[in-house]
Amino acid sequence: MVCFVSGAVCCNIIGHGCLLGFPGVLLPQLHAPGSSIAVTKDVESWITSVLAISMFFGNFMTPPIMARAGRKWAHYAVTLPVLAGWLCMILATSFEALLIGRVLHGISFGMFMPLRSVLIGEYTSPKNRGGFLTTIALAQAFGILFVHFVGSVTSFQMAAFISMFFSFISLLMTIYSPESPSWLATQGRYDECRKVFIWLRGHDETPELEKMIKATQVKEEAPTQKQNFLKEMVEVAKKKEFYKPVLLMFAVYIMLQFAGGTLMASYSTKVIELLMGPDVDAHFWMVALDTQRIFFNIIAVYVINKVKIRTMMFATGSLCAGCHLAMASYVYAKINGLLPFDSLWIPGILINLQIVSVAMGMVPLPSVIAGEVFPLQYRSLGGSISLVAVAGTIFLVLKTFPGLISLMGLHGTYTLYSGILTACLVVTYFLLPETRGKTLQQIEEHFRGKPLVDPETEGKELTPLNGSEKKSLP
Repeated sequence: MVCFVSGAVCCNIIGHGCLLGFPGVLLPQLHAPGSSIAVTKDVESWITSVLAISMFFGNFMTPPIMARAGRKWAHYAVTLPVLAGWLCMILATSFEALLIGRVLHGISFGMFMPLRSVLIGEYTSPKNRGGFLTTIALAQAFGILFVHFVGSVTSFQMAAFISMFFSFISLLMTIYSPESPSWLATQGRYDECRKVFIWLRGHDETPELEKMIKATQVKEEAPTQKQNFLKEMVEVAKKKEFYKPVLLMFAVYIMLQFAGGTLMASYSTKVIELLMGPDVDAHFWMVALDTQRIFFNIIAVYVINKVKIRTMMFATGSLCAGCHLAMASYVYAKINGLLPFDSLWIPGILINLQIVSVAMGMVPLPSVIAGEVFPLQYRSLGGSISLVAVAGTIFLVLKTFPGLISLMGLHGTYTLYSGILTACLVVTYFLLPETRGKTLQQIEEHFRGKPLVDPETEGKELTPLNGSEKKSLP
């Protein structure tokens, strides 16, 4: 049952992976002789980067829906704009129509980012949660590969039409999926929560279920004072279990974008030609690297479920930063005639190692961590705030890349990226706890610094958040 509900989410992720990789097939066709839509370099950069602007607004649309109507209705809401965006792409006869389609795609992608990790994180068991959350990166990488392959053999309109079906199938699957048990608990619908939890995971993990329900009851029973919205947000921002995960996710999401996954999805042919030379078959390498990324994403599903999260993060992050610096050094040496010999094997190995680091860690790990570190009470809010880093850095990377290449060259650009990755790794070192095998409640208690449920009384006597006297549950 967990596979079915996760499959509904992953099917939509494939569709969103298609929209990320779509510029990689759209832009070459727009530049081809006889194209009915003329584009300049500035227009090209807007087609790729406008996604991030609308993502920013989409990030803040989902939390109210998630909190009030539930995760399932939020999933419905995510799917509508992506379908409308594909229709705009199919029918586009001007740059403006393409831009509207990309804006709708960005809204949907922004809405989906805080939802997808929450859905899979709340549906799955702690022992398998890392593997299931890793499928987010796998599904997204498959979508990028799929649209690159289809767009290489057909028109961008046909590629858009075919890509649209992934989100449509997800919509049908969502109809038959249950609501998240965590959200049902926050609404006081405990009987329904138990029924869905057991339907998803069976009876073996009921202790986690009861602890989650009791923790929710503590929050509901703790006396609250009415205060204005701004003051309430300030109080929330002071809580360790809120601001530490937000800062952590800012660093992790910035790493995600500067690692090169999104950049290669949109500018892969340009990067390949700059790194390996203008005579290389860039489209062949694009599909080959996408295929390799899928292969290592599949391996990552198993590895992340077995290896400590911190170990994976620092191993793949260090490899990625090192590959950026090595590629920068290679290009610099080639431009200045410092290489004793020139061979495609050198940049080929380096770009393949970069894709390994992206597929094994830089792309899947942020989704895993985002699905685990935010407390239930602030999961929607914290996820959306941290995703500001995603929208901001996607826009920054995609909009400035052509300009940086003209100003600094590929070697200067990749040196800058390597420095940013290293700085984010330092921040992550101090904030990221080990989450493998821990329940979401245990992770929340780690950031808070104390348990919500008194472990000595085994959940019979509960400590309210406001620090007042303990209350016993009936």
